[in-house]
Amino acid sequence: MIEKKSIYYATAVLLAVIIFASNFLSTDIFQSGYQNFSVWFILMLFSLACGWLINKTLGYVHGGKVVFSVIVSTSFLSAVMISIFSDYFGLSDLLVENLILFILRNITLGAMAFFGMVLCELIQLQKDGEAGKHKLEELRRLMNNAQKEAQMIVEDARMKADNMLYEAQRAADEVLDRKNQVEYRLKEFIAVERELIKKYESEEE
Repeated sequence: MIEKKSIYYATAVLLAVIIFASNFLSTDIFQSGYQNFSVWFILMLFSLACGWLINKTLGYVHGGKVVFSVIVSTSFLSAVMISIFSDYFGLSDLLVENLILFILRNITLGAMAFFGMVLCELIQLQKDGEAGKHKLEELRRLMNNAQKEAQMIVEDARMKADNMLYEAQRAADEVLDRKNQVEYRLKEFIAVERELIKKYESEEE
């Protein structure tokens, strides 16, 4: 397993700080004006960027576990802090609904981090798919070239084999012709020799 560098977890720490800092913003983001909403929007963008970096550095599976751990831990710390300092947050009566509201805000920012991870992973998968498609096309082109070269080699070997067979057949024909010529001349020689013998015998008589 590849060892993860400790500096890669700094992004997760930054995400935890962003989520925890969101507890100090007003819950009435639409009633407090555009400035409060813009702060929330920037926090969401930061969370998305943190998720993107976590996916790049820690990977999708391990990074997802880290982000989930950050969400759970910050939500727990937020619930404890709000329970202790309820007057500071303007909660005269500590209700479960108020705790759920703060926890939901933390989960929302954590979900933006997950969205950043998914977005990064989808883009990476698309790039890998395009690269795989190019490699497949290159392999097909190489296979076609190799098939053409193999066909050319086979045709060349067939032509050479035909030429060799033709040369061998012609050489065999030449040898056969020479044999026939030698046999014919030998027969003529024998016939001439017989005539000479007969002529010599007739002269002696």
